[in-house]
Amino acid sequence: MFEYLLNDEQKQLQTQAREFVKSIPRQMILDMDQDRIQFPKEFLQEAGRLNLMGCRYPKKWGGRGMDWVSTCMVMEEIGVLGYIFACTFGVGAELVCDAIILHGSDTQKEKYVKPLLKGELFAAECLTEPRGGSDFFGTTTTAEDKGDHFLLNGQKRFIVGGEGADYFLVYAKTDPEADPKNGISCFIVDRDKGVKTEYLYGLMGCRGGGAARMVFKDVVVPRENLLGGLNQGVKVFNTMMIPERLGTAAMTIGAAVPAVDVATGYTSKRKAFGRPVAAFQGVSFQVAEAVTLLDAARAMIYTTARAVDAKIPDKQVRRLVSESKKFVTESCQKAAHNAMQVMGGIGYTDIYPVERIFRDLRLASIWTGTNEVMSMIIANEWYKEYWKDKNNPRIRDMEMDAAAAHEADEKIYE
Repeated sequence: MFEYLLNDEQKQLQTQAREFVKSIPRQMILDMDQDRIQFPKEFLQEAGRLNLMGCRYPKKWGGRGMDWVSTCMVMEEIGVLGYIFACTFGVGAELVCDAIILHGSDTQKEKYVKPLLKGELFAAECLTEPRGGSDFFGTTTTAEDKGDHFLLNGQKRFIVGGEGADYFLVYAKTDPEADPKNGISCFIVDRDKGVKTEYLYGLMGCRGGGAARMVFKDVVVPRENLLGGLNQGVKVFNTMMIPERLGTAAMTIGAAVPAVDVATGYTSKRKAFGRPVAAFQGVSFQVAEAVTLLDAARAMIYTTARAVDAKIPDKQVRRLVSESKKFVTESCQKAAHNAMQVMGGIGYTDIYPVERIFRDLRLASIWTGTNEVMSMIIANEWYKEYWKDKNNPRIRDMEMDAAAAHEADEKIYE
């Protein structure tokens, strides 16, 4: 972490987060990876007791009234325990809470946000469906308006906290005849009659987070649990993409740090041909690349966090967050790859945690929007910005800075 970016209050919070991370039993990490723990309730309860979750939310609702820089710092620190710890920490406290804080009523905040941030309740976000991943607007889950309640039917897939959560943030069609952008609503759904954890996934990594397929069959959802208004689900979704993707990127850095740390120590001690292997450029240069990638990732994360805190235009935030998610997750995966490579065969065993970290980090570029989707967003927003700038007379036309720039007959586009 770049401590020089933090003020005294943030440094104090960082110390608290590090002490919490250091206190987590080694056995809990091992049990999570073996699925002996299906959802880390004790971990989240303690995080809530220490007031580490949702630090950027108002104190009135259980936060600390801080900012996105503080949030990214905490997410990075929590990620050191393992990617799944940060996933479960963030899904409730940074995603579900964010939606309710921004779009919910005071009654909803009192009932659902405060106890979650205290570690007394657990929440999950239900977005992906069996027939659609990145296609949010293709949702087939429905919520039929019955006046004082809605009748919810459908399925959601790959839900972190599907096993363990007390309530769910669920998107569903409420107007099947409307354009999808105007016909989806968001609901707070308690684990109650008709809510079923149908299937727990066997995952390559990031185990112990209760990732499940959820089935909702004739679930009665009180009208007061509608979030953000009828057919306004897209507005909720759009605001949630910041915590989804920026939070994901920040915690990925923390999860990659131990791999580089372990590899640095190992290559300093391991000898070959009479010298520590770190003395060989083929090794030390790979460690150097990993360290550089982590620092570059941090630079992007905290620049983007500052941008979000500064409330720059939404479209620019959308691009920066997407760039961060793509660049940081891929950089951290490369850092973990290098760590395993320089350790050789022993890095591929469970003698060191690098193999677990390598498995866990593979999720980073897939969930909360694949990195291919991030590229689509980046390209779309960048081209819009380009043409907006081209029409701004105060900005230099750089195309004309060439000796033969005025040879119009040579500039053939069709």
